[in-house]
Amino acid sequence: MKTGEKHIRSLQDGREVYLNGSLVEDVTKHPAYRNVVASVGRLYDFHSAPENRELMSFEIPDTGGRANRIWQLPASFEELVERRKGLEAWTGLHAGFLGRAPDHVASCISGMHMGREVFEDYDPARAAALSDYYRFARDNELYLTYVIINPQADRSKAAHEQENEYLTAGVVDQDSEGITVRGAKMLATGGIMANEVFVTCIQPLQPGDERYAISFAVPMNAKGLKILSRKSYEENAPSVFDNPMSSRFDENDAVLYFDDVKVPWDRVFINQDVAMCQKQFHATPAHVYQNYQAQVRLMVKMRFLLGLARRITDVNGTTSFPQVRETLGNLAAECAMVDALVHAMEVKGSQRGAYFVPDRHTLYAAQVLTQQLYSKVITTLRDLAGGGMIMLPSSVADFANADLREFIGKTQNSPAADSETKVKFYKLAWDAVGSEFASRHTQYEMFYAGATFVTKGHSFRTFDWDKCTALVDQMLDSYELEDELPHEGQVAAQ
Repeated sequence: MKTGEKHIRSLQDGREVYLNGSLVEDVTKHPAYRNVVASVGRLYDFHSAPENRELMSFEIPDTGGRANRIWQLPASFEELVERRKGLEAWTGLHAGFLGRAPDHVASCISGMHMGREVFEDYDPARAAALSDYYRFARDNELYLTYVIINPQADRSKAAHEQENEYLTAGVVDQDSEGITVRGAKMLATGGIMANEVFVTCIQPLQPGDERYAISFAVPMNAKGLKILSRKSYEENAPSVFDNPMSSRFDENDAVLYFDDVKVPWDRVFINQDVAMCQKQFHATPAHVYQNYQAQVRLMVKMRFLLGLARRITDVNGTTSFPQVRETLGNLAAECAMVDALVHAMEVKGSQRGAYFVPDRHTLYAAQVLTQQLYSKVITTLRDLAGGGMIMLPSSVADFANADLREFIGKTQNSPAADSETKVKFYKLAWDAVGSEFASRHTQYEMFYAGATFVTKGHSFRTFDWDKCTALVDQMLDSYELEDELPHEGQVAAQ
C-alpha cells in the first residue's frame, strides 16, 4: 500500500508549477504547499496502516491483490456501504476540506470503467485504453485531479468561436503515436499534489467544437504542461495555531496550460467527439459515482460544522437560551438531512450489470439542496459566534509576551474554557467559517457541481414525474363530470 512518504517523493518529478511570477522547484518543500502535501501524506499513512487494512482496502477480484477502496467497483449494496465507510473515515482526517482528495477523481474513472460498454460502442480501442488506465491508476495508487471546465472568456460564444481558437485545450495534430493538445483548462483543484490529471469537458459542446471534445490523462510533469497556481492561502498562514485549516488543508486550484502536450493513444479515451464527451459522464455511472463521493465528503464536513456550532454556544455560555437551542435544532435537522440523503442513495441504489450504483435522482436532489444549504449554515455559525471570532489576539506571538498573555487571560474568558482554549477554538472556527480560505470553500461548495440551474436540471431530468402524475390521473379518474350533473327530476324539483 502507498505510504505518505512514497506519495510525497512521487511529487518531486520536475512538474512546472508557477506561483508569484516564479517557477516552484519542489512543491513538497515550498512554503506555499508543503503542509497540504504533508496532509495528503497522512491520508496515505492512515490508509496503509495495518490496523486499517479492512477498512481502507479491498481484494481485487481478478488478481487477489488488494487496492485502496477509492478504486472499488461495488457488486452489491453491502460493498457500496463498505466503500463509503472507508471514504468516510478518510474524509474525517481533513473534515471534508479537501474537496479533491484522491477519492474524488478515482470515483469518476471507476464510474466510467463501470460503463465500459458505452466506450465499446464508441470505439473499442478507446474503451481498452480507459480500462487499462483504470487498472494502472488503481494498481499504482495514483492521486488524480481533473480539469473538465473551459476557461470562462466570452461565455456567450462556443469554444470554437472564441477569439483565440486554442484558448480552450484542443487537438492541434494527431499521428500514429497520439494527439497533440494546446490550450487551457480549469480548475485543477488539488493538482499541486496529484500524480496525474484527467482532462475532458463536462460542459455541453456545440457543433464546431469537435477539436475540444477530448478525454485523456497525462502525468502532472508531462512535457509542455504548465501549472498556473492561484494565490496560496497556506503561504500566508505560517502558524498552525492562528490558521489551523488554511495552513494545512489549502488544496490549491490551478489553471493548466497545455503547450503542445503529446498524449499517447493508450491515454486517449475520446478523440474529437462532442456527443461522447457527455455520454462518458451521463450514460455511465461516472457522474453519479463521483458526486456520491462528494456528498459523502460533505456529510462529514457538515458534522464538523455542527461541532463548531455547538462548541461556539458552549464557549459563549448561550446553549441554554431557547432561541439558541432552536437554531441548533434546525442545524441538527439539516445535518441529518444530508446524512439521510447519502444513505438513501445507497438504499435506493440499483444494479447496473455487474455493479451496484447509488440512486441517481437522490444524488441530484442532494446536490440541489446542499448547494443552497452550505452558505446558510456558514451564516448561521457567524450569527451564533457574534464578535467572538473577530476579537482575538493578533497571532500566537502574543502569548510569548508575558504582559499580553496576562491581558489575554483577563479578556478572553469563557464559562466553558480557559483563555488559551477559547482563543485556540475561535481561531479554528474563523479559519473554517470566515477567513479567505473559508470564503473560497463557500464558493467551492456552491459551484463545484456546476451552477444551480445545472444541478436543478439534473434533478428535473432524473425525477420520476410519471409516478407522480399517475397519482393525479388516478384521482381525476375517480370521478366524472356527468356523474355530478343533476338529473332531470332534480332540476324540476329545484
